[in-house]
Amino acid sequence: MKAFVFPGQGAQYVGMGKDLYENSALAKELFEKANDILGFRITDLMFEGTDEDLKQTKVTQPAIFLHSVILAKTLGETFKPEMTAGHSLGEFSALVSAGAMNFEDGLKLVSQRAQAMQKACEVEPSTMAAIVGMEDAVVEEVCANIPEVVVPANYNCPGQLVISGSIAGIDKACEILTEKGAKRAIKLPVGGAFHSPLMEPARTELAAAIENTVFNKPVCPVYQNVNAQAVTEPAEIKKNLVAQLTAPVKWTQTAQNMIADGASYFTEVGPGKVLQGLIKKVDRNMETAGYSTYQG
Repeated sequence: MKAFVFPGQGAQYVGMGKDLYENSALAKELFEKANDILGFRITDLMFEGTDEDLKQTKVTQPAIFLHSVILAKTLGETFKPEMTAGHSLGEFSALVSAGAMNFEDGLKLVSQRAQAMQKACEVEPSTMAAIVGMEDAVVEEVCANIPEVVVPANYNCPGQLVISGSIAGIDKACEILTEKGAKRAIKLPVGGAFHSPLMEPARTELAAAIENTVFNKPVCPVYQNVNAQAVTEPAEIKKNLVAQLTAPVKWTQTAQNMIADGASYFTEVGPGKVLQGLIKKVDRNMETAGYSTYQG
């Protein structure tokens, strides 16, 4: 079975999507529609901006969503998913590409999500760190025993778990995990503690927006981050999307479940190759490929 996966925050780069805009009338139309919806020319920042411009959460998330979804739409018959998933923000790209909601509504939700997360980050300084070369259970236990907000946030692949929380909590967790033998404990250059209880204000804000958005049954199962399970019912999709902001991204488990359910080939659609690498770490024999540029 063919599985299509969509990247999350961190995959952005200057120039992303420019070749799509220049070579596809459909892509140009959708990018211009996005500029109108967002109220600023995100295409200028994507195509000609700086790394700093693209690092702003309110720009990063819509930019990656637009690159991924518009690219999928230009693939034509090549894009025939039998199952799909996305990493954090990428879940919105997966849902729109699978027909669970339309392009305009998806972009509006991604923009609202980005702004709500930005506001939550400003309320309380917080951060994230990647823990490499340590059993998940050890990381979970260390987090649970620190008297600060520190939680597992992204189960990326076996031996790579990102933690999220207060700055003091993350510093303490990194120190303890290094002492326990983690190969690396690297603080990430992010604006805040995504996928942690510190995102509760954003979750509340996004919940209302999601509730007021029309969702349809997707053309294929979408494996959602919060439970790593195949979902097709609109009500359940909505509930899981809301929960995603404060819950961990179970990417390892998602890839494992997709493989167990028959995925034989993974194609990443959007900027970068991060997910292809993570899937190979889940199952080194799995075939992967990616589309990040206009295919003609």
